[in-house]
Amino acid sequence: MKLSEILIKPILTEKANGQQEKLRRYAFKVNRRANKLEIKTAVEKFYGVSVLEVNTLVVPGKNKTRSTKSGVISGVKSGYKKALVTVAEGESIDLYASI
Repeated sequence: MKLSEILIKPILTEKANGQQEKLRRYAFKVNRRANKLEIKTAVEKFYGVSVLEVNTLVVPGKNKTRSTKSGVISGVKSGYKKALVTVAEGESIDLYASI
C-alpha cells in the first residue's frame, strides 16, 4: 500500500485538540487495511517526527434518519478506522498549516 493512501485526513475535534496539547497524541482517519507499522512509517515520512506509539480503533457506522415531505429517509453513515499517534517528547505536528 502506498504511503499516500494510508493517511486520509487528520481529525480536528475538541477532544483531539486536548490530547494534542496534553499527551502529544494526534488523531488521523486512516485506510481500513492499514496496520500500525504502515501508519507509523507514513506519519514519520509526511510530518518528519518520531512516533512512539500507535493505537488504532474501528469506529462503527451509525444509522441516520431524516424526515422529508415525501416521508422518512433512512440510511447508514459508513464507519472508518481511526489511529491515535503519540509523538516523541518535544516534537509536534502542525495540522493547521495547510488550511
